[in-house]
Amino acid sequence: RVARKRRVMGTARLMERLDGAVGMAPPDRALAEAEIRTVLAEGLGGVSLAGRRILVIIPDATRTAPVPLFFRLLCDMLMPSAAQLDFIVALGTHPALGEEAILRLVGISESDRNGRYAKVGIFNHRWNAPGQLTTLGKLSAGEIASLTGGRLRRELVVTINRAALQYDHILICGPVFPHEVVGFSGGNKYFFPGISGAEIIDVTHWLGALLGCRSVIGTLHTPVRAVIDRAARLIPVPRTCAGMVVANGGLAGLYVGSPEAAWLAAARLSRRLHITWVDAPFRQALAVIPAMYDDLWTGAKGVYKLEPAIMDGGEIILYAPHITEFSYTHGAMLEEIGFHGSEYFTHHWDRYCRYPWAVLAHSAHVRGEATYTGGREQPRINVTLASRISRGRCERMGLGYLDPAHIDVDAWRDRENEGLLLAERAGERLYRPRAQHL
Repeated sequence: RVARKRRVMGTARLMERLDGAVGMAPPDRALAEAEIRTVLAEGLGGVSLAGRRILVIIPDATRTAPVPLFFRLLCDMLMPSAAQLDFIVALGTHPALGEEAILRLVGISESDRNGRYAKVGIFNHRWNAPGQLTTLGKLSAGEIASLTGGRLRRELVVTINRAALQYDHILICGPVFPHEVVGFSGGNKYFFPGISGAEIIDVTHWLGALLGCRSVIGTLHTPVRAVIDRAARLIPVPRTCAGMVVANGGLAGLYVGSPEAAWLAAARLSRRLHITWVDAPFRQALAVIPAMYDDLWTGAKGVYKLEPAIMDGGEIILYAPHITEFSYTHGAMLEEIGFHGSEYFTHHWDRYCRYPWAVLAHSAHVRGEATYTGGREQPRINVTLASRISRGRCERMGLGYLDPAHIDVDAWRDRENEGLLLAERAGERLYRPRAQHL
């Protein structure tokens, strides 16, 4: 849609009005706080929130987002008139946050928590606590087959944190980046898997593994997104989304409206800002994993974002000297399973179907594309871990090993013409060869 100009804070600004969303995305700078407040006010202005119980869904610390700023702005805007204002952390299957971590996430002190924000609830979602969940309904096997292009045919029971149904309005507030399972994160993904039960987490993640990261990541419309959006239609509570696009340490864009419309606008901007198109695939890449990813479960995003830009037979090295575990939540299961491509699992389905499908999917995404013929698995690329996880544990899992002390990050700089890529702060920027540009 063609955007139209408005007067905001005395300066000409470009306010976009799209089907179901409003937003702002300056072409050459980050949004100022006053502009963020204006977009929020404009997007929420048509929603009747006075006297309502409002639940805000926010990301955990594994997502780059100005959560403290939005926590403060939303509290300033909504607390005076709302009957209740609470925040839930969309953990999916990530570990629950302790009180100190929650305070850091939203950027407040303990005295603020007990003073100014004493009436504001902030709590974790727990995917594996049955008492926290309620069933929204079922999607039939036929509908799942239709949504997934026949890749899956099974009934899907859709569950969600029961607290979500105790409010009059739900506001999703989180960033949009290229994503290995669904194409782009954000939008209704904050419900599934953000605050859902295990079954829909398993089904959507395994579907993503069957589709393959290279065909999904950075794609707007995917079968996984179709399943998630269909499941969200079962939620009986009105919903609004504030979709952020974070770039270069600031907020490059913000869109507020229906979860589908705000997500789509943010995803289109993310596609422009978060994908680096390269002239040719690389033979080797060093992915420097930031500290916000504290295990391989989250740090493996360095693989997902680089895999499309690695040539057949090439290698991704994950440089993560701070990581000590494959997964704090699922580590024991992963050590039983190892890392294999999806074809390996489907050829041995009787053995592996008893494991949570989301864990199998993670394994397959870390391993990347791999064929399985004649009883032998052949990965397309090699994945090597340079962390505090020992050589023996890496090799038992099917990964390569390097001592992180022997890696000189600076030696990788500016060597693209040699087929070597340095990806600093890996995990949110997607790399693709230009030949894949659609």
